[in-house]
Amino acid sequence: MSEKIDLIEPVLSDDDEFMNANQRAYFRAKLLAWKNDILREAKETLGHLAEESANHPDLADRASSETDRAIELRARDRQRKLIAKIDAAMQRIDEGTYGYCEETGEPISLKRLDARPIATLSIEAQERHERREKVYRDE
Repeated sequence: MSEKIDLIEPVLSDDDEFMNANQRAYFRAKLLAWKNDILREAKETLGHLAEESANHPDLADRASSETDRAIELRARDRQRKLIAKIDAAMQRIDEGTYGYCEETGEPISLKRLDARPIATLSIEAQERHERREKVYRDE
């Protein structure tokens, strides 16, 4: 029951207002399509796991099956967290804060948002954040 979403091209011109109606519509559609894909994959995974729940008589087969199941469940958990980030991005679109860096308040480049529509930091702010993380991790 997933709907086909047509993505309209964003206006990438520096002459236009940042995060205009066309750009907001583009990113909303992109986020919604991404979320629908994740939900569809999750549904397929649940079906696959239900079919795969057979008890294997061979210990190696059972261990392999359990490992595959654990990996799949971890992947689904990451996808669940991603859906929360997608929902938060759509909420920022509604609030008019989407596309602006949470650290500096400056616009995030449209190319970055197109590649990572859930981004909350500009490239520069993200790099600073990662450098700080590395320093703390190395101590």
